[in-house]
Amino acid sequence: MPIYQIVVHALCLLALPPFFFGIIVKLKAAFAGRVGAPLFQLYFDLIKLMRKGVALSTTTTWLFRAGPVVALVTTVMAGFMVPLGYQRAPLAFVGDMVLFAYLFGLGRFFTLLAALDTGSSFEGMGSAREATFACLAEPALFLGLVVLAKCTASLSLSTMLTSAPSETWRGLSAPLLLAVVSLFVVVLAENSRIPVDDPNTHLELTMIHEVMVLDHSGPPFAMILYGASVKLFVLGVIVVRTALPFRTGSIWGNWSLFMLAMIAYAVVIGVVESTMARLRLRRVTNLLIAACLLSGFGIILLAR
Repeated sequence: MPIYQIVVHALCLLALPPFFFGIIVKLKAAFAGRVGAPLFQLYFDLIKLMRKGVALSTTTTWLFRAGPVVALVTTVMAGFMVPLGYQRAPLAFVGDMVLFAYLFGLGRFFTLLAALDTGSSFEGMGSAREATFACLAEPALFLGLVVLAKCTASLSLSTMLTSAPSETWRGLSAPLLLAVVSLFVVVLAENSRIPVDDPNTHLELTMIHEVMVLDHSGPPFAMILYGASVKLFVLGVIVVRTALPFRTGSIWGNWSLFMLAMIAYAVVIGVVESTMARLRLRRVTNLLIAACLLSGFGIILLAR
């Protein structure tokens, strides 16, 4: 892979996620009849947090400090395994789909440890919920990727997401549609978005992800916010590249199409969060089970 493509991939992966995060926030504000924060507000917040000090509890250990770092590093590593702009990813090999999924699992594991390390009952409660829902979200992600693997006869994300032309949709539209819906539910669950969780709530009894990061401050909290935007972006690439495999004949045309598709992805999330209410916690498991079943049905259709 040419070095300039790696540089472009890295720049897009590291610079664009907060912008798409801002689109979601801006759209939700528009639905509520408010002006809302600027599109680049998250960039300003990250800069402000990086300038602040860090408050550490005397009960925490190195696990508390390692949680945000590991979560961010694993998410960025996963981002280098997904192809952007309809080109191959810088890090691609047979079976990378397994590493891709478990990088998110490793980041979640350290986030849970960091929350439990504080000794807070609220953060322990949020960790338990996160672990419970992850037990259903990870199988749904795997099954969705299996559908793509069977459609493209490959176990590499770059091949799965770049070699699926429009003819694949015409021949295997039903399994791919089920996989897209399942993966979109996984995106909402993995990023703690409505209807799974409300990222803007301040009630510890109802929070899932946000309650686990209550004790973080300064640069570690900036890493958490930035990592959340990168995770939303990376998982969105999987959904977008699966739903829209079409491409143009030029590099600039492919990148323009990719950017428009990612903007549409952010708009869809904003619309979903603005038109739906958060589900009760016992209903979230039903939603994730349904996501697993959708991908499972897609595999069954491909095995005919």
